Amino acid sequence: MDSSWHVFRIALVNLMVAGVTPAAGQTRVVLMVADGAGDGHWTIGAHSIGNLAVQHFPVLGLIDTRGANHIVTESAAAATAYSIGMQTFPGALGVGPDSQPHQTVLEIAKERGMATGLVTTTMLTDATPAAFVTHSPNRSHAVAARFLAGAGVDVLLGGGRIAFAQVAGPDSRPLLSTMEQRYTYVETADELKALRLNRVRSLLGLFAEQAMDLGFARSPSLADMTRAALEVLDQNPRGMFLLVENEETDTQAHKNQPYEIIAAEMVAFDDAVRVAAEYQQRHGETLVVVLGDHETGGLALQPDSTGAVVTRYTTTGHTAAMVPVFAIGPRAERFGGIMTNSRVGELLRAAVQR
Repeated sequence: MDSSWHVFRIALVNLMVAGVTPAAGQTRVVLMVADGAGDGHWTIGAHSIGNLAVQHFPVLGLIDTRGANHIVTESAAAATAYSIGMQTFPGALGVGPDSQPHQTVLEIAKERGMATGLVTTTMLTDATPAAFVTHSPNRSHAVAARFLAGAGVDVLLGGGRIAFAQVAGPDSRPLLSTMEQRYTYVETADELKALRLNRVRSLLGLFAEQAMDLGFARSPSLADMTRAALEVLDQNPRGMFLLVENEETDTQAHKNQPYEIIAAEMVAFDDAVRVAAEYQQRHGETLVVVLGDHETGGLALQPDSTGAVVTRYTTTGHTAAMVPVFAIGPRAERFGGIMTNSRVGELLRAAVQR
């Protein structure tokens, strides 16, 4: 075991035993989503990395991913369960089963004066990030772009430049034109790296027209974007809520891609989780929750004729399989055991209000 992680675990146990409480006025919540990642994806990650960051998290649970009226869910309904603490129907963003809007955990955090951020490897208008700021019964990139442009989220990093460039705001100008006036705006990894992030208050990074590149070719990496987001959001003395998503764990499983492709995405996600875990080590009042939203592909691992481990899929769609959740930080123990996705949302909402 890596010695630094061993010291980390000992320090964590000592804090838990001592009953150390978070610093007054500080509430930090980092939610990390490996989209579509079930136990097969995590097994590939463990085999590829050998020592996953989440192996050092003290709490493990399982999430029942069903929706309000469907056994096999999809990303909009799944993310909405996390954002509003309520199961809903397919395609719904930030609305309950009756199509009525409900305040999201990000909106609660913002209302309480906390800094907020959304980081993803895909379009920022895609289902998972959109569910934390959008209220619509039908997922739509155009609708999500308008909500995102007006939500006042402090950090937005990912792909989807085309959505903000092509959708007009109330003034008939492209949303991107107005957003550039309110944010420090970057389009490349070099531009992001050149920023003095401790002087940036609002950051918009659109690094691709649509989804960003895969795995090791992604620039900036998910870990780089996570690190940048944390540095900007950390300046707010009231704390933060940050969502980080790797969407490609889902997309590549839909395509029934081979072991190596899934492994690359799990490695990229693990790198980002390590960034958050290291931040949590420095700021013990930070709750980090790592999970999937649903399982994609019915992914299993079997040996081929040569004995090499290969991926086997049962579908190109989603399944009803439970997904794991890992947690560390204040009240992390609440995420242990088996729970519904809406219960996860309830716990996240409670976490930003503690």
